[in-house]
Amino acid sequence: MKRSSSLVSFNFILLGISLTACGNENNSTTIPDLTSKKPNILFIMADDLGYSDLGAFGGEIRTPNLDKLATEGKILTDFHTAPTCSPTRAQLISGTDHHLAGIGAMAELMPEHLKGKPGYEGFLNERSVSIAEVLKDNNYRTYISGKWHLGYTPETNAHAKGFDRSFTLLNGLDLHFKQAPLAYNRNATYTEDGRKLDISKLPDHFFSTDYFTDKLIDYLDSGKNSNQSFFAYAAYTAPHWPIQAPLEYRERYRGVYDIGYDAIREARISRQKQLGIIPSNFTAAKPIPSKGNLFKTWDELNTNEKALEARRMEVYAGMVENMDYNIGRIFDYLKANNLYENTLIFFVSDNGAEGSIILPHDEESGFNNSLANVGAESSYHHIGPRWAEVSAAPFHLWKDTAAEGATTAPAIIKLPNQTITSEKAHHSFASILDVFPTILDYANITPPQNSYKGRIINTPSGYSWRPMLENKTTTIRPENFTFSGELHGSKHARQGDWKIALQANPNLGSGQWELFNLKTDRGETQNLASQYPNKIQDLLRVYQQYTIDNNVLEYKQ
Repeated sequence: MKRSSSLVSFNFILLGISLTACGNENNSTTIPDLTSKKPNILFIMADDLGYSDLGAFGGEIRTPNLDKLATEGKILTDFHTAPTCSPTRAQLISGTDHHLAGIGAMAELMPEHLKGKPGYEGFLNERSVSIAEVLKDNNYRTYISGKWHLGYTPETNAHAKGFDRSFTLLNGLDLHFKQAPLAYNRNATYTEDGRKLDISKLPDHFFSTDYFTDKLIDYLDSGKNSNQSFFAYAAYTAPHWPIQAPLEYRERYRGVYDIGYDAIREARISRQKQLGIIPSNFTAAKPIPSKGNLFKTWDELNTNEKALEARRMEVYAGMVENMDYNIGRIFDYLKANNLYENTLIFFVSDNGAEGSIILPHDEESGFNNSLANVGAESSYHHIGPRWAEVSAAPFHLWKDTAAEGATTAPAIIKLPNQTITSEKAHHSFASILDVFPTILDYANITPPQNSYKGRIINTPSGYSWRPMLENKTTTIRPENFTFSGELHGSKHARQGDWKIALQANPNLGSGQWELFNLKTDRGETQNLASQYPNKIQDLLRVYQQYTIDNNVLEYKQ
């Protein structure tokens, strides 16, 4: 049954967000009263969720709970992360660049010449003070449920980093169901409160997003009668590959994606403009050109390939809707226990959509990757580069690159005890590094500097969003601010509106530093390197200073 047009209409009507009023300076905010009990803090992180997947950011996927959060709170349209998961998580927890925090490269992709060097330990190092540790030391109850990905040993487990209660997947990914093919070598480790938990002990009905939510609600409930505020970190593994979902959610988007990549992407960009997420004159990134069998366009696919591609995205959409449902469960719990109003809530994705071509596990591993089985317990699929371009719309490329599509993520924030008469979005640059000081600002805690409890630490480097969130300013950084990044050989540097980028993957760039003016071309459609060679030199100096300040070493595969 075809439902694409009706679903889009339903979702667009459902939103009612009126983001077109984003520039209305008459929007009012009641400043949170922090003179009494400190606010609770709920931080929710999705895994590989693209910028345009949520309804509030132009997507056709049903996400009513996050859309409602957007109407109650604030949307950040220029929020940036690291290009992949563990580096972003290191920056969130430590408040410092991931090269300082110990994840200079992902542990799974660490080349031999970097292993063990300072900043390249592959885990959250001792020079990193954890936001959970600081909050716990200031009388907060601290909980995490979900993906940790910052260390495998007892000393680097979340339980050792300040979390009172923790249920964590230590790896970067796992199957989303308990069930797995017998021939599959499942290399996944779960722990609860620092103790390893055998996968066989998980309930038979285990589905990652459902169970992570169950655990977090249990932790919240265990401390609800205390006089302490809480910090709760919901670290979902959805919608990270392998794309799997409960049967009910696998069936909800049948036929929606049969119209192909371009039609869905263009519809999302159109809604983003209507919602005020991007300007009406925004020039979206161009899909990358196909190269033989690599990066095929929709028209280059045969009938069977189109059916498989559409089905993969149907399941992905179901994963996202299921995640939204579970987030709604947390909100419902907080409301039922009179905790919601005094809770500072963050929702973000850890990076852009996953566009890498992941080789599927085959029948020798026991998987059944047939069209009819996509999304089931015994399947192993990913969405691939073309759907990643859709998820990243309107930006260029995807996760683990130097493009805007890798580091630009959706972000929604609800302040404690706030009243907003109409939706307000902020369009200035913001970073995952800013979450650490923002949380401490609202908790009335001075951020640690240089040392903490007798040990030398890396000082958190972000900016508190509080003045911006409370409408006292429209930006938190100087006009000509600098910001740089590097991961796995992909590099970028920014100064004000100008950005240079170098892609490590030769299939995704020119092999040279490219130059973009993000004020007029945030879609990175026009490489201006030949026109402004001096600007490239200026930005190369910015990047070089970044490598010195953050101990960035050359990554060689």
